[in-house]
Amino acid sequence: MTEGEMASHGGRARRADAERTVLTILEAAERVLSRNPAATMEQIAEAAGVARTTVHRRFASREALVGAMTAWATRQFDAAVESAHSSTAPPLVVLHQVTANVLRVKIDWGFAMSRTSTGDSEVNQVHASVLDRCDQMFRRARETGVLRPDADLLWTRRVYYALIHEAAQSEGDPDTLAIQVIDTLLRGVGTGADR
Repeated sequence: MTEGEMASHGGRARRADAERTVLTILEAAERVLSRNPAATMEQIAEAAGVARTTVHRRFASREALVGAMTAWATRQFDAAVESAHSSTAPPLVVLHQVTANVLRVKIDWGFAMSRTSTGDSEVNQVHASVLDRCDQMFRRARETGVLRPDADLLWTRRVYYALIHEAAQSEGDPDTLAIQVIDTLLRGVGTGADR
């Protein structure tokens, strides 16, 4: 290995180490702030197992740290939807996979996901993209008979989002919660019998 290759390899290793440190801080901040939204940078550093100066070197302020958490969680949210979005898989399979994936992110990054602000253009773009993919998913579900032909897709999406929000507040495995969300969305909780 030449000296230049060794320097390049060392630079990549340092970047990878820095990225791991940032992720460790973000994960610790999520845990700590979920329990105590008023927690200090020092408490977050302690939970991350790093020096307070390391946290301050990576994030200029508590607000910058929360902003980075929100951006990270939003990217995970986008990836969760994208990884399950398919135009070839059966719509019910896609619906389950999207729901389970999104629940994983919302459960793991609940504090950060609750902080999404309309002032961040990246966050806004991701949410607009997810909204579009969700609408496509429901249109396809209606076209293939998973939803009634007269289903109001705007109302369906709003109910679906509300169910996901409630499921993310519950205890349980994301796959099991996804089944409950989809069952409630498609079948409701009534018997279907008129009284």
